[in-house]
Amino acid sequence: MTVGALPTREQALALLHEWVANPGLRKHCYAVEAAMRAQARRLGEDEERWGLTGLIHDFDWERHPDAERHPMKGIEVLRGLGWPEDVCRAVLGHATYSGVPRDTAMARALFACDELCGFLVACALVMPNRTLESVEVASVRKKMKRADFARNVNREDIVNGAAELGVELDDHIAFTLEALRGVRETLGL
Repeated sequence: MTVGALPTREQALALLHEWVANPGLRKHCYAVEAAMRAQARRLGEDEERWGLTGLIHDFDWERHPDAERHPMKGIEVLRGLGWPEDVCRAVLGHATYSGVPRDTAMARALFACDELCGFLVACALVMPNRTLESVEVASVRKKMKRADFARNVNREDIVNGAAELGVELDDHIAFTLEALRGVRETLGL
């Protein structure tokens, strides 16, 4: 791969699959990819670039599952492979503790989509039929108020992500939910 050139989706998938064995984490990455592609379409941006950024944003989590190493160690790998710097900075920015500002639309979208995708999948998994079709914005908002539901999802990041995108939270939930419904089979939902 040429330094700074965007890899193919096949190359990005190979990297993801090499580093991530957990099916749930792989599906999370697929969900964020779908949400990022939808955001790129909405904003008239590069859908492939944004999608691949979503796909690989957590590729190093299994090997580096802590704030001291994720995603910084993963970015060392991506830079070594020649991934574009804007993708690397967006991935760094999705971790609030990295100190890297989310100063591009792509970086803000990744931050806004990451935690919300995890939360929407959690909402679908507790539905009687375990489908995204059954999830409604109002029920998502109710579940966000429950500390005992999807404890590992940072609600503040969901709220702040929508604000950084400049969209109402309910609209962001509905938009992201629709994007995930487009890959429901891949997600098993």
